[in-house]
This record gives sequence, C-alpha cells and structure tokens, in this order.
Amino acid sequence: MQASLSLSVSNPAAIPRSSHGFESSIPFPSKPVNLRFCGLRREALGFSSASSYPLSTSRSSRSIARSNKVSASLGGANGSSSAPKSFDYDLIIIGAGVGGHGAALHAVEKGLKTAIVEGDVVGGTCVNRGCVPSKALLAVSGRMRELQNEHHLKALGLQVSAAGYDRQGVADHANNLATKIRGNLTNSMKALGVDILTGFGAVLGPQKVKVGKDTVVTAKDIIIATGSVPFVPKGIEVDGKTVITSDHALKLEFVPDWIAIVGSGYIGLEFSDVYTALGSEVTFVEALDQLMPGFDPEIGKLAQRVLINPRKIDYHTGVFATKITPANNGKPVTIELIDAKTKEPKETLEVDAALIATGRAPFTNGLGLENINVATQRGFIPVDERMRVIDSNGDLVPHLFCIGDANGKMMLAHAASAQGISVVEQLTGRDHVLNHLSIPAACFTHPEISMVGLTEPQAREKAELEGFEVAVAKTSFKANTKALAENEGEGLAKLIYRPDNGEILGVHIFGLHAADLIHEASNAIALGTRIQDLKLAVHAHPTLSEVLDELFKSAKVNAHVGSSPVAEPVAV
Repeated sequence: MQASLSLSVSNPAAIPRSSHGFESSIPFPSKPVNLRFCGLRREALGFSSASSYPLSTSRSSRSIARSNKVSASLGGANGSSSAPKSFDYDLIIIGAGVGGHGAALHAVEKGLKTAIVEGDVVGGTCVNRGCVPSKALLAVSGRMRELQNEHHLKALGLQVSAAGYDRQGVADHANNLATKIRGNLTNSMKALGVDILTGFGAVLGPQKVKVGKDTVVTAKDIIIATGSVPFVPKGIEVDGKTVITSDHALKLEFVPDWIAIVGSGYIGLEFSDVYTALGSEVTFVEALDQLMPGFDPEIGKLAQRVLINPRKIDYHTGVFATKITPANNGKPVTIELIDAKTKEPKETLEVDAALIATGRAPFTNGLGLENINVATQRGFIPVDERMRVIDSNGDLVPHLFCIGDANGKMMLAHAASAQGISVVEQLTGRDHVLNHLSIPAACFTHPEISMVGLTEPQAREKAELEGFEVAVAKTSFKANTKALAENEGEGLAKLIYRPDNGEILGVHIFGLHAADLIHEASNAIALGTRIQDLKLAVHAHPTLSEVLDELFKSAKVNAHVGSSPVAEPVAV
C-alpha cells in the first residue's frame, strides 16, 4: 500500500523572501518522473525504475529557478491566456477538505497570503461524509459490543442488563460530530486570516482561478485539493435508500435486517462492524479470492477469524456484482453475481439493502484542466513526487500542484494534509519530498487494524529484486499486561525488517487501539530510525505501547550493525 525509494535527498539552502511573501524555489526539470498510477504506484513501493528522476543529484544541476514573474509565453504553451504580472494571493487552494485545510494553515504560518475555495462545505469528504461521522458510528458499535459481550463483562465482574440503542440518537451523534468539526475547521482558518471563497473553483489559466460564475482570482501558486467521491461500478443502481454508498450509510436512516456489502476493504469492514453491532446480518461480496485485499495476508487471516467468522457475516469471494436493483413495491434488493474469472453467472442474492463499498473515484471533472493542457489518467491528475502537476506532453505545469485523493498517490485524509504541507514547504524555500512509506493507515473495527510500510509479500518482492534479506518479528497482545487487564488479549503485532541494517520495511498491528500504536513505527520510518536504536527506547509500564517495545526487542539485527541512521527513504 505505502512504500518508498531508498534515495537520499540533499536539502537546498533557503532562498530569500520576496516583499510580499516568499519566492518560489521549486526545481522544474523539463520532464517528470512517473506517469503510472495504481493507488500507490509500483515505483512508490520502492522498486527502482531506470527512468526515475535522480533525486540525489545536487540542486544546482537539477533545478530551473522560478521567479515571481511568469513568462508571457507560458500561456501560449498551455493553450491559455498569459499569466498575470501581479497576484491577489500568494496561494489559492481549490478544495477545503482535510488536505486543503492542512495546506492553508501551514501556508499562513509560513507567511503566505492564502485563500481557499470551497464549492460544497468546509471539511470535504472526511469531515462530512467519511472519517469523522464513521468514527462516531464506530464508537457506538464499540460500546454496543462491550455491553453485549456477557462473557467479557462477567470476566471483569460486571453485570449489565440488556443493551439497546436509539437509531435516531446514534445518527444525530454522527451528524453533530461532523457539524462540530466542520465549524472548528472553518473557525481555525478564519482566525488565522485564510480567505474562504465560496463557489465551485476551476483553473482558468496559468495562475488564475475562477470561483463560481463570474469571480476570477489570481495567485502565484495554486493547489488542487478536490478529493474524491464514492465509486459505483456499472450495473449498480443507487437509490440512496436501499442501495446506498457510504455517503448515505453514514446518515443511518435505517438499520436493515440483512445488508450486502460490496467490497471488503476499509470501508466495507468498518460498516460491517457497525451493522452487526446494531443487529444486522451482513453478506460480503468480494471480487478477489480472499477477503480484506491489501492487508498483510497474515494479519488479514487473523482479522477474519475475529471480525468475520464469529459474527453474523457470510461472504462470497471471487465474484462480481454485475447488477444491483433497489427494493421496490415490496420486492427485495436483488444482486446478480458472476464468477470474476470465467464471467459465468453464479447466483442472485435477495437482501434488504446493499452498501456499495468498492472504493472511491477522484473528483476532477470541471476543474478547467484543459485550459492548462492537463489530461487525467483514470480520473487522477498526474503529478510528480513533489505534487507538481504534469501536462499532456509530460512537462511540469509551473505553479500548479495537486494533493490528496485527486492525485491517487495515497487516498487517505492525513496523506492529503501531509502532501499539502510538503507543497507549502517547497513554496517557502525548503525542497521537500514526502515519504509515503511512513504514512500509516488504520481500519477502526473492534479490534482495530493498522499498518505502515510494506506487507510481507511486497517486502520479499523488493528484497528479491534488490538483493537483501528480509526478516519478520511478531509479538502477541496476550503477552501484554495492559491488554490482559482489559481482557483484550486477542491481537498481533508484526515487524518486517532488514536484519543487515535494521531498517523497518513495514509494521502491521491487529488488536486493541492498534490505530494509536502504529505511530511509533511510522515516525521511526519517517525519521530513519533503526531497530537497534528503538530497542533502547523506554516505555511506561504497564501500557499497550509495550507491544511495540517487545516487537522491536524481539527483532534479530546483525550484531556488527551500528546505530547510524538509515538513508531517508523517498516515495514518488
């Protein structure tokens, strides 16, 4: 899922500030690095490419300086009018989701006059239709599971009467949380002086943005941060009532007795946790041969044993849902399945509702990309490792960046924010390449799943190509005092590493508060910290953090290896 190239990057000296902000200092080679997209691209998994841009080259030999003024010929080259000579803003961000918000706050901190354009509501998908309201529902499902687990409560000496819930009250909790966080984001930007421009934003030409129907604003630099929308495959009819996407499900307008969930990734797993806790039966429909694709296989098997098998969940793997028809006139939702390989009809399911959890698609239509000669690839805006937009000729578009789901590098809210901060760092004099290998991911089921870096199969493939050894260390939550005190000993932490130099290649955790525990590993990767140094770290006792402490201590790094940092890995 996440990954990197192990290349060192020299940090160029900061350039002087301009009279009204900062001079842009981003190197613009004539050709970008990669044009391949697949969520995180193969190059981002650390597999070398002969055509990769030589990041270790000194800045003087790989940079083309950018000045405040843009050449008049730029507009002609991009098929649009020439760029302005003066600007309304140093930075305009199209999209006020988590990525745009993070970029805006960092830009103001760095002294840039900043505006953010939002055509819907501040907070984007994460706050309004994703991470935030889903965590509210999952908080409810977690409490319900605790109250319904008589064996667990009895072991703690507790007695609780039958647990129940008020559907509208649960829905209101999710909605109220989203409203509160949206207000917090809006107020934080206003307090810091970020101008919020309301209306649909589109790139009108070099350094020009159209907001709404008539307003045109200019900026030295532009960041596109328009996010994504639920992806619905062909043949599926979404009515928003009985055939729904995650957008609809988060409103919790009803709890079906039986719901089919198409897709068993993060979104599908989390909603299965919610629905089963609230009393629904769930059927997964998965196109691949196993559930939970993308997770480390060993972690996936354990998670299936705990999250799927004991619950009211069944599943069909290796099948496509070619047609889904909403319930109508007393008839149930029908789902027609075919074999994913042979395409032969399999069976037809009849359920009360169907949730389409087949991933997300970039929201990039109508952004005016044709005005700057940019063509999307499977809907994604092509960018290089510094989030600079690439045009149809394979050249970089000056002063234009794209972050978050719209570029397809890593479709996570916190990745979008990190990319935005990275861009602002570049704009204010510090060359910066974000290491996507160090960005963690989490699935907030009960128990949780978290990960950072490579899965074991990815690591072994990389090792075979590059000629190094891979080792694996594991530790169980059953050996952790705090987990046992909570009567939550079901869990595993897994470390994938290089025994020759102590480099962490990946960490995967399944267990209590796994989403919180992963950051020790992700920060270690980001800082290039070796396992032999982590072995010396001190953890409070008794805490769940000791799961990671025992994990690092159990790793067998070659005795002759010293404690100098590993080369900073760089993801493209």
